[in-house]
Amino acid sequence: MNILMTICARGGSKGIPGKNVKLINGKPLIYYSIKMANKFAENFNDVNIILSTDDDEIKNIVKGLNLNIDTTYNRPKHLATDSAGKMVAIIDVKEYCEEKYNLNYDFVMDLDVTSPLRTLEDLRNAFELLLSDKNAFNIFSVSPANRNPYFNMVEQNSNGYYTTSKKGEFLTRQSTPKVFDMNASFYIFSRKYFANGFKGAITDKSLIYEVPHICFDLDHPLDFDFMEYLMLNNKLDFEIE
Repeated sequence: MNILMTICARGGSKGIPGKNVKLINGKPLIYYSIKMANKFAENFNDVNIILSTDDDEIKNIVKGLNLNIDTTYNRPKHLATDSAGKMVAIIDVKEYCEEKYNLNYDFVMDLDVTSPLRTLEDLRNAFELLLSDKNAFNIFSVSPANRNPYFNMVEQNSNGYYTTSKKGEFLTRQSTPKVFDMNASFYIFSRKYFANGFKGAITDKSLIYEVPHICFDLDHPLDFDFMEYLMLNNKLDFEIE
């Protein structure tokens, strides 16, 4: 079984400048995702871990971590813009690795640098879920949503007024269908996913893995401060490295 693990970290972050290598709890943020990829790879014989970046500073910092990761790939500039989707970047680095190593990957697992609150057990359990469903194309991590489109999320209708995003006769939030937030921590794609030419993580045969602990991604400086507080003060009840 051939597995590719991708660590995608483009330069030029605007929300949190330099966030991919910004120090958190004494280590560059990207360290935690690479370290977890190394842990997962220990249980398999055929795993390649690859860095996808357009930024020389990020590449040099990753090299200095002395972890098992291939840093030879250079992400093209047109795949490192604000408008470039992450999936096309993953496909490009996958094709690079398949040519370099002369193989076809059975699975591609992407660990998002900005959402490091994951455990080895999370990755193992999610991977087993995907393996157990031969029809599924992929699986991605989620957390319970704080808002529900059937009850307290609204959008503008054709008349210019606002109503709930999804329709239903629900009087309480507890009675609505359960919905989830994609927390961006990890995505696992099967070979079938790529064969069907999908360009986004959500397909008609996608599975979810509900992370059983706190998990969120870093969009704003306050998110970074909050995550660092949790790590510095031992508020996490799980290991992320």
